[in-house]
Amino acid sequence: MSLMSWRREGTVAVLTLENGENRHNPEFVAAFLATMDAIEADAAVKSVVVASNDAKNWSLGIDLNWVIGAAQTPARHPELKAFLYGLNSVFARVLTFPTPVVAAIGGHAFGNGAILACACDFRFMRSDRGFFCFPEVDVNIPFLPGMLAIVQRIFPAWYLDALYLSGRRAGGAELAEQHVVTGTSEGAEAVLAQAIAFAAGFEKGRGIFGEIKRRKHAPVLHIFETADKEIVEGLKLMA
Repeated sequence: MSLMSWRREGTVAVLTLENGENRHNPEFVAAFLATMDAIEADAAVKSVVVASNDAKNWSLGIDLNWVIGAAQTPARHPELKAFLYGLNSVFARVLTFPTPVVAAIGGHAFGNGAILACACDFRFMRSDRGFFCFPEVDVNIPFLPGMLAIVQRIFPAWYLDALYLSGRRAGGAELAEQHVVTGTSEGAEAVLAQAIAFAAGFEKGRGIFGEIKRRKHAPVLHIFETADKEIVEGLKLMA
């Protein structure tokens, strides 16, 4: 099964996640980075929309079975570290991509999936189905500092505490009230159409857009290279 594909609608590249729960593991990292490279190589692309073809999920985040298996096998620790650095490469690619990146959240976005949505420049979400959730407090795996920095860009501090410290799920309407998502619609098809229409309004030059994003997100990128590195090298992943 293909993990993801992309197509162009006018100047909008639509990247579709195609693996059900769209869990993040080494294969996801490699596929996502390669797909973003292919999209950037198309000079006609002015914006990117990230969607899912699953009726229930946008992305449920890290493949916990893979991570736990690697963590419990010392011989696989280098593989685990490479994966964690790869996740940061995914986030950095979105944070610095030289066009707007818009998440069309047509289903659940949990954990690392929610963080990926927060790395995007804008988010649209269903109002009738699907939840946004940070379940880390319940699975004993706290955010890496870089992940926290990504989410703090988007969430008001008090509201992040309300969700991150409780593991509570929030729907699209609630997130729109707090300006975490830009807009909502009923149904996944409507959300995707809304996100594409919004993304199509951007015709900015890649040079200036990319430089603005690199400067804007420089503090997060610095955390990837410093605080995250210390934790990853020590594999201090679970509480």
